Amino acid sequence: MTAQIWLTALAENGYRLTGSRRAVVEIMAASARALTPLEIFDLARHSYPDLGLVTVYRTLEKLEELLLIQRVHQPKGCQAFIAASQGHQHLLLCQECGMVTFFEGDNLDHFIASVSEKTGYEIQEHWLQFFGLCKDCR
Repeated sequence: MTAQIWLTALAENGYRLTGSRRAVVEIMAASARALTPLEIFDLARHSYPDLGLVTVYRTLEKLEELLLIQRVHQPKGCQAFIAASQGHQHLLLCQECGMVTFFEGDNLDHFIASVSEKTGYEIQEHWLQFFGLCKDCR
């Protein structure tokens, strides 16, 4: 269902729904773990052998612009992507398998106010990710 919603959003925003774009969307929509563009490329080529890596990057860019996916920064420096969370949530990312778990309920107001006061910044947004090992990889 998610893949179809994303394809509809792409079409409604003027993007062509090519076979290669569909393959990328289907891989991303079905994944519960963060995927790098190269992983998406490798997985999607099974169903669409003519897929190009540039198409993967462009499709990811469009999905991110539409707030359907979000970028996941990893300690090793390679960025990955996951379906966007609903509302304001943060990430737990397994460094072994790439599994992503969203969490909420954090109370960072005091910390943010303290950082703002110490630095003079007016903090408008924040993004929090934790890295570790999921229960299956421990």
